[in-house]
Amino acid sequence: MTVRPIRLFGDPVLKTVCDPAIPGENGFDDGVRSLVADLVDSVQLPGRAGVAANQIGATVRVFSYNVDGKVGYLINPEVVEVRGEKQPTGEGCLSVPGLWFETARHPWARAVGFDVDGNEVEVQGDGVLAQALQHETDHLNGMLYLDRLEKQSRREAMKQIRESDWF
Repeated sequence: MTVRPIRLFGDPVLKTVCDPAIPGENGFDDGVRSLVADLVDSVQLPGRAGVAANQIGATVRVFSYNVDGKVGYLINPEVVEVRGEKQPTGEGCLSVPGLWFETARHPWARAVGFDVDGNEVEVQGDGVLAQALQHETDHLNGMLYLDRLEKQSRREAMKQIRESDWF
């Protein structure tokens, strides 16, 4: 089991748009397979709903999720459908420890991607799963949930980050 350390706010890798993983004839190479294994191991610690590759220092489009006991991953994920008006939802991030802010998210989402063998995979759901699909895809696009906060909330978040013991 390889649980990788989480990169924290201020690390430039978190603002990096991740590159697609390129499949071969028999799926993805050993590097991508190893990254997936590390992401799945890393997301299984208590309190973790998702971990994106750039949160552990890799700039490849892969994330793992752990919601309601269901653990999985998507390679080259895309959120292809959302339903419902965005609603303020309490949200935090492993890369911004200790902060929790209302973030506008769609209540339902569907994402597609691939497994390590190159087979197309679809994940859909509501609640925390929908939130995780949107949150982790944002990470792979170089965006933190802080970037989605309204101006006053973002100002408060930045103040809390500056005052934190980890920054």
